[in-house]
Amino acid sequence: MNFTDMLRDATAQNNSLLCVGLDPEPTRFPAAMQGDPRKIYDFCAAIVDATADLVCAFKPQIAYFAAHGAEDQLERLMQHMRANAPQVPVILDAKRGDIGSTAEQYAKEAFERYGADAVTLSPFMGFDSIEPYLAYHGKGAFLLCRTSNPGGDDLQTQRLASVEGQPLMYEHVARLAQGPWNKNGQLGLVVGATYPQEIERVRAIAPTLPLLIPGVGAQGGDAAATVRAGLRNYGPIIVNSSRAILYASKGEDFAAAARAEATRTRGVLEVARG
Repeated sequence: MNFTDMLRDATAQNNSLLCVGLDPEPTRFPAAMQGDPRKIYDFCAAIVDATADLVCAFKPQIAYFAAHGAEDQLERLMQHMRANAPQVPVILDAKRGDIGSTAEQYAKEAFERYGADAVTLSPFMGFDSIEPYLAYHGKGAFLLCRTSNPGGDDLQTQRLASVEGQPLMYEHVARLAQGPWNKNGQLGLVVGATYPQEIERVRAIAPTLPLLIPGVGAQGGDAAATVRAGLRNYGPIIVNSSRAILYASKGEDFAAAARAEATRTRGVLEVARG
């Protein structure tokens, strides 16, 4: 089953547009685990088990594991999700972007070592930096397009005078992803919930691509506005929340609190979906 099929089925089965981002920060763990990077797997696995029936995807952020030398724990976590939530696709949030020969190695890391169903990528170096990922048929690749951080304006909202119509850079990325770069139907786009008008613009340019939308929760994105701007009949969305769910409680009830916050967020998204 390819990534798109998995996403569609998980969205329907769990009645959810919510993705839980797995960004483990040991300093924010509950007291019994706090400050101990050896507990990253235990913390994340508990979150996965508490929310697996509430989400359409999980999104582990590789830097939060690698910074603590915890890649082995990420491998265990990927195996845990495969065994205990096989219906939920996993997006490895890596934001890789490098020349073709190096990209081949990053693709191998994402899809063979970790067994991800999709990966996030930077398109800045062009199509030859994306193409090695597309060699893994059935896997998804989400290109950074209009990101949720304020600094995204530095490049993403600049006009390209050399391109017909002088589109903004993020508009050009959306056109490439919807059109010539999407040879096997594997591409999606990352657009931030903090910019609902830009989400709507991206959706107009790329009506069928899946949109991965971070920024709901701690970053202040409006969940309902996000759904209205991005969801279309043939254009799915994946709305990510990380810190608001992971750290809903600092106590021993952290997993139950995460489930409660995920349930609340899923409900808001479902109301907006109508």
